[in-house]
Amino acid sequence: MKIQNITNIEKFFKVVDSCKGKVELVTGEGDRLNLKSKLSQYVSLANLFSDGTIDELEIIAYESEDAFKLVEFMMEG
Repeated sequence: MKIQNITNIEKFFKVVDSCKGKVELVTGEGDRLNLKSKLSQYVSLANLFSDGTIDELEIIAYESEDAFKLVEFMMEG
């Protein structure tokens, strides 16, 4: 799933932290980073966050209820 135009990064990571299953970020090289790991969150922020927003992320949520939370976040902002 692709998530676009994340402007509230703190809220995004709170949603990720609330997920029950594994949530992974897929890098441009095809690597997968566990977004529930604080280290991975900092690494992803350092690589993607440049002007106050994250334009687009490809993530994988392994639990359907977690995917729903993420879609809800995209819709509500």
